[in-house]
Amino acid sequence: MASPMKGFMDWMETRFMPIATRIGNQRHLVAIRDGFISIMPVTMVGSIAVLLNVFFRDLPNMWWGEGNAFTEACAQLIAVNGLVWNGSLAILGLCFTFALGYCLSRSYEVNAVAGGVIALSAVVCTMNLAPAFSYVLPDVAADAVPALQAAGLAVTEVDGAVSLAVTGGGMISTELTSATGLFTCLIFGMLATMVYVKLTLKKITIKLPDGVPPAVSNAFTAIIPGCVAIYVCAIVTQVCVSLTGEYPNALISELIQKPLLGMSQSFFAVILTNFLMQLFWFFGIHGSNVMAPVTEGIYTPALLENLQVWNTTHDVSQMPYIWTRGSFDAYTMMGGSGITLGLLIAVFLFSRREDSRTIAKLSAPMGVFNINEPVVFGMPIVLNPLYLIPWLLVPVVATVVALLFTASGLIPPVFIQVPWIMPVGLYAFFATGGNVLAGLVALLNLAISFAIWTPFVILANREQATEAAADGKFDQ
Repeated sequence: MASPMKGFMDWMETRFMPIATRIGNQRHLVAIRDGFISIMPVTMVGSIAVLLNVFFRDLPNMWWGEGNAFTEACAQLIAVNGLVWNGSLAILGLCFTFALGYCLSRSYEVNAVAGGVIALSAVVCTMNLAPAFSYVLPDVAADAVPALQAAGLAVTEVDGAVSLAVTGGGMISTELTSATGLFTCLIFGMLATMVYVKLTLKKITIKLPDGVPPAVSNAFTAIIPGCVAIYVCAIVTQVCVSLTGEYPNALISELIQKPLLGMSQSFFAVILTNFLMQLFWFFGIHGSNVMAPVTEGIYTPALLENLQVWNTTHDVSQMPYIWTRGSFDAYTMMGGSGITLGLLIAVFLFSRREDSRTIAKLSAPMGVFNINEPVVFGMPIVLNPLYLIPWLLVPVVATVVALLFTASGLIPPVFIQVPWIMPVGLYAFFATGGNVLAGLVALLNLAISFAIWTPFVILANREQATEAAADGKFDQ
């Protein structure tokens, strides 16, 4: 009679895994994942600029007050970091739009560069180029408000500060081009790219003679599909403005982006995301890649939104999201998925199995930098029922611990993107803007993972002894 575990494994392999594999290979989701990965250099350099200014400006101002000598001495470096931010995180949505159009077009084997350019142009068509904002009037007293209003100026007074409502013609707000506009860039970038792709595949294009150079021919081939794609997005935008008085970005932000990001912050959503990543990995499917549309498409915008708030307010209490893309790496993937760094420590201390100790010795140098494929496939963990429980349990417990610390306000949310190979503790320290307690929470999770992995390492010793005894009895 088959054991319940074998029945479960068979069901997962025959029913669940094929569906998961199809989802993981779905070209639109893959394009979203690859688009976010493609803009990693831009995201990283912007995060580095923000992190440097944390140490050059924000922390010194908090310790020694505004205008301290250290900050003044670093003024030029702070200004350079500001320029880097302008050229990276401030236009992150536009960079992602091009990357998405490029990756999606490439998957359909049409001109990928044209797809990226068309997607970028179409998204800009959806933007309000006359943004309204408030400008605080310095040295204007509150009693001057009636006179200014009588002169026809739209001024208001709040807590003694007089503000003038301004409409900036011919301007693009960074709210549209940065992380806050990512969902609009994703939706309209994909819409424009798919219109371009479908028309190109149906040969609704300008055809030139064979002797024309390929670069010229490809450019002309994209003209008709590109024009239609851009006009489609422009028409949709005008319909939105005419019917609601709002541009698409405002509607998408209120109706789609905020609800999705809000749901992603629940304990259940965060734990489920981590659990599914682990489950896919157990069956040999790259869980991070399968779940990338969620982790990159929802939790990355949350991280970038937190970063935007920090850059504006320098106040972690104002950050809207407690769990972001970097939170997974900071608190639940030390040594790689499953916090296998804790497993390696347990193996070194308690394992009597030569095969496990050999794999641990080979894997440890890479495990320090969060690379754990040698452990996952060499120990092995994949399809190994002995390690199923800790493999699924460790990240869930670590997630709960980190969420409790973050939700209680003891540590700030992760808001700076850090290279994923950063060792345990240091990742959380830098990703939270230099918070020491965050680094200690990561080390606490490592200790918890060690405590959970240890009984199963000892159980593996007993399993080997039982197998050896059985083999000896058989030989007799």
